Amino acid sequence: MTLIDFDPSDNETDNSPINFNIRPVHPGEILREEFMKPLGLSAGKVAKACDVPRTRIERVVNEETELTVDTAFRLAKCFNTSVELWLNLQTSYNLAKARRSPPNLEAVKVLHAAE
Repeated sequence: MTLIDFDPSDNETDNSPINFNIRPVHPGEILREEFMKPLGLSAGKVAKACDVPRTRIERVVNEETELTVDTAFRLAKCFNTSVELWLNLQTSYNLAKARRSPPNLEAVKVLHAAE
């Protein structure tokens, strides 16, 4: 599977003339592929550096759990990145997944300012 699947005829979720369907990327994949593998780090080493249980890092890199705010702060310090990087990755992942299977909004009413 490629990260970006291009289908110019699919324009259901985007108002732009070209829609890129991007595979949801879990922050654990980024942690694993862009930080841990290149630096030769195990989940245990990252967990120790972040002062968290090894299982927390393992669950994130195995894409079994969401990345929490607490973990984002710890990873940001550990890898000299920003908290926003980690939280934006998680939010983008959540949104991409939700867009693939959006909730039924038929009963939702649009509110207008009172006159």
